[in-house]
Amino acid sequence: MDAFREKLIAIEKQYDEITEELGSESIAQDIKKLTKLSREQARLKGSVDAWHQLKQLDQAIEEAEIMSKDEDQEIREMAQMELEEATAERETLLDKIQKMLIPRDPEDECDVIMEIRGGAGGDEGNIFAGDLYRMYTRYAESRGWKVAVMEASVSEAGGFSQIVFSIKGEDVYKYLKWESGVHRVQRVPKTETQGRIHTSTATVLCQPEIEEDVFELDMKDLTIETHRASGAGGQHINKTDSAVRIVHIPTGIMVNCQEGRSQIENRETALRIIRSRVYEEVQRQKEEAAGKERRAKIGTGDRSEKIRTYNYPQNRVTDHRIHFTTNHLDIIMEGKLDEVIEALQTEEERKKLEGENL
Repeated sequence: MDAFREKLIAIEKQYDEITEELGSESIAQDIKKLTKLSREQARLKGSVDAWHQLKQLDQAIEEAEIMSKDEDQEIREMAQMELEEATAERETLLDKIQKMLIPRDPEDECDVIMEIRGGAGGDEGNIFAGDLYRMYTRYAESRGWKVAVMEASVSEAGGFSQIVFSIKGEDVYKYLKWESGVHRVQRVPKTETQGRIHTSTATVLCQPEIEEDVFELDMKDLTIETHRASGAGGQHINKTDSAVRIVHIPTGIMVNCQEGRSQIENRETALRIIRSRVYEEVQRQKEEAAGKERRAKIGTGDRSEKIRTYNYPQNRVTDHRIHFTTNHLDIIMEGKLDEVIEALQTEEERKKLEGENL
């Protein structure tokens, strides 16, 4: 038996073990474990179903080969037709299974914390940051994900100078992991009286939200300060030291939160954000030390990398990392990102199959 089928047998065994564990009475007492195992079972099911189909085709081909040697010519001809059909179907299935067996990014099933900042272009950059936030929230809604704002600085002209938000749901990071970088917009701003096209930018940072049991921060490495919040929020936000600033001393990473109604809420939010950011930095350092590109990703995943241009006059979106262009900007800005994300997924699959470092 080849290694290909041996791997499928191992997956089927793992699937059966998970199914058995999910059927036990004790699992209902551990909601976190129940959720994790249910997700893993759902992820493996496609491979298990494909394995069952492959076994049926293997058997059909074996029987057709025997029949093709029959003394009866009519039976031989019928067997040859069945053999050709089953062989072609098996080849298609094997290609599909090969993609299924591509090593999965262990962070794919994570929720995400996203940060969008207005960049070059002043007010127009902030307005575009607001447009991107709207685009991502609509995409999240279309997939049944939940969005929650963690921190926001609203721009007077509209949009945001900065907004941090979480997205929770099934396989969120799997679909949004390529969004980090500089997003460039080319359009005529509402404030432009001469009709000239301006170029502005917003930066996006998308990181997997890491649970405490996966990566635990050493509290000795943190300085936690409280201070009086600034900006909108009424009397409460201005009269209490509810804002929280946390600095991770070894990396210098700093997070400030003041959107919550209490110091406890802001502290919890700041810890969630800084845990994910420190985790990403630790992973980056490990992979650099090993001489590897980060997570075999398309592009660097760095917020300074120019990744995409949104050209409004031509209704065009271009992803520069994979040289992908579509003339559906109006649809994409409404949150219909599937066309772009599927192109990125296809390219990642191709490079992984070829063994390239992205």
